Amino acid sequence: MPARRTRRRALRAAAGLAALVLATSGVGHSVVGTVTGGVHRVDPFDDLAGRPEAGRGLNILLVGTDTREGLTDEERRAYHLGSTACHCADAVLLLHVSADRDRVDLIGLPRDSYAELPKHTFVVTEEQHPAHPDKLNAALSHGGPGLMVRTVEDLTGVRVDHYLEVSFVSFMRAVDVVGGVRVCAERPLKDDYAGLDLPAGTSTLDGAEALAYVRARHVDGASDLGRMERQQRFLAAFLDQALGSGTLLNPGRLSDTVDALLGSVSADRGFGAEEMLTLARAMGRLTTSDTRFGSVPIADTARDVPGLGSTVVWDGTAADRLFDAVREDEPLPDEPGRSGARDKNDSAPPEGHAPPTTTAEDVLC
Repeated sequence: MPARRTRRRALRAAAGLAALVLATSGVGHSVVGTVTGGVHRVDPFDDLAGRPEAGRGLNILLVGTDTREGLTDEERRAYHLGSTACHCADAVLLLHVSADRDRVDLIGLPRDSYAELPKHTFVVTEEQHPAHPDKLNAALSHGGPGLMVRTVEDLTGVRVDHYLEVSFVSFMRAVDVVGGVRVCAERPLKDDYAGLDLPAGTSTLDGAEALAYVRARHVDGASDLGRMERQQRFLAAFLDQALGSGTLLNPGRLSDTVDALLGSVSADRGFGAEEMLTLARAMGRLTTSDTRFGSVPIADTARDVPGLGSTVVWDGTAADRLFDAVREDEPLPDEPGRSGARDKNDSAPPEGHAPPTTTAEDVLC
């Protein structure tokens, strides 16, 4: 078996999702304790009422934010970032780990999804806001992690067990620590707004290039959906590189990666070192074929809503089937009309369908 293939089969995609916490099954409790000791703790589940009933398995809400805290002016220019941020959710992912710890599903929730934000205290002014329509990514900036959890639970009907928030900027700094990440594209990808300019074929991205790759929204007509798929693809590639290079299994190199990440990582108080280590060890046998990527079926990719602009509207019936499977701890369904894995040209899926579910191995070069 070729070395590259062996490396892919050894990938513990779920166990590495947050690099600093879940990919430490071979490192030990002392390292996990050190890592989690630097994580900022939040209370997203306080005062939440009327929540969905717990299903089988474990559900973790993963949020990537647009924070620029800690960046120098030079870094902001290199990363094509402005000086201000809304602390919005640039990526929203629901991770489901099966009850038997033999399967992992990662579902992308488009950040521009049309949502009804429950009534909340606006974190900027501390004013009380009634329930109102908005985009999913606004929940974090309006009401913090608690409102993000409530909004996702209302949209999906799935109970969130843990919350993990990571700054994209910190994550991209970790790309440099692992020596860059390899991605592939069927055609050139260019987005002047994000600073992305990749040729067709395989490229190894440094931190600045990787950030442009996962932030780009103007490379095609897929916009939010195309970016969401690139984020999933990049996450699998990052973990493949980190594990293949030994970074996450080497305490010294892991420490460097952790230092790059910890500046803006938040997790709920119940997601501590013991819970993370137990989960990582339980999932230690997983391979790329045990991990599937999916996304929500879409009815309208660009519905104009007064006051909100272009929004992504879910296909309610198909989305219900998807999240019913999550609650029942069943494999993600393939909706009618899917014809195998999408090619990597980032074109939008047909309305009324989601892209086909794929394994982690499918999205690697």
